[in-house]
Amino acid sequence: MRKQIAAANWKMNCTLQQAEELLTKLSTATVNTTENKISIIGVPAPYLLLAKDKLKNKANFYIAAQNCYTKKSGAFTGEISAEMLHSMQITHVIIGHSERREYFNESNTTLAEKVNIALEYALTPIFCCGEALEIREANNQNSFVENQLKESLFHLSVEQILQVVIAYEPIWAIGTGKTASNEQAQEMHQHIRNVLANKYGKEIAEQISILYGGSVKGSNAADLFAQNDVDGGLVGGASLNAEEFTTIINAL
Repeated sequence: MRKQIAAANWKMNCTLQQAEELLTKLSTATVNTTENKISIIGVPAPYLLLAKDKLKNKANFYIAAQNCYTKKSGAFTGEISAEMLHSMQITHVIIGHSERREYFNESNTTLAEKVNIALEYALTPIFCCGEALEIREANNQNSFVENQLKESLFHLSVEQILQVVIAYEPIWAIGTGKTASNEQAQEMHQHIRNVLANKYGKEIAEQISILYGGSVKGSNAADLFAQNDVDGGLVGGASLNAEEFTTIINAL
């Protein structure tokens, strides 16, 4: 059974005091998590240890970094290595978010390197893919996303790909209030699973969690998560509200 996941991406938000308040609320929230129904909290780097400490007694909650660099160590001022994250016992890392691709020019080749080093240090990559509005309007979204997967993930072995979580995020729906319809989400998630099946086989593809990211809210989460190939969400703005995010977790 593949994992159902409610993942939070705080992005570059929250002061220390706000982060403490939000994490405290999450630590006391009533959630129906299990071993196969988990929550991952992706916080800014300064708050990784704080989040780990605040949620240490919360069963089936994990902490994610929002990025890592391609190298183990060295003269790369301001970057964070997978080795550092591993030494802090962080379990997950978001790789290839559309904002990293757009604002920091991260290519599919660069992201393949990040996936490699994350796996080398026992981190679970949450690998993001998705198309911009002009690609969707030209009806080229399937081939575009397929190319992202092929160039960044298809060098992995079966054992490695099983350690990856995929997050499909239609860029036109991130922070815009627009959400892909349930049908659009399912259609793309099914396409991603078929692409994986063509490379690794249907049995393997059925074991990989694929999350939807794009204006997920408490009000639409249950319907989105009810789709056959949607295994949860990568949640931005709504994850900054503890009550709202709790609703999303409980929609799994």
